[in-house]
Amino acid sequence: MPVSFSKEEAHAYLDSQPGWMMLTTVGQDGYPHTVPVGYFRVGDELFTGGRSQAQRLKNILRNPKVSALFESGSTMQDIKGLLVQGDADVVTEPSEVLPLLQAAARQRGTAEDKLPTEVQPGASFIRIRAQRYLSWDYSRGQ
Repeated sequence: MPVSFSKEEAHAYLDSQPGWMMLTTVGQDGYPHTVPVGYFRVGDELFTGGRSQAQRLKNILRNPKVSALFESGSTMQDIKGLLVQGDADVVTEPSEVLPLLQAAARQRGTAEDKLPTEVQPGASFIRIRAQRYLSWDYSRGQ
């Protein structure tokens, strides 16, 4: 039987991953739309970048309910995963986008003097506010 993560363990797991998640939004036709995207975490919120024409942004503007899936392991004995369900919004205001660009760059190891200082036209972020964490860790279930 798998063991669930605490909130702190969920955050540590997110921070230990290579920076990719499977983001699911709801398409205009009502079907799930899942895409792999990069992400970073700030506090309890997850962020991923996007351009205004991306389908995931259009979907979120219609329906903010999303899920993000993270998993690791290769056998039933070591598989771990986290499903974050939450509400998303699109951040487009340059004064909000710039600090997020800088936070993302910092988390990738960019030096302070090399951080972005301006926002490119059309730059935006999806902000996911987690409402629920569902997790499993089969490595601790024995």
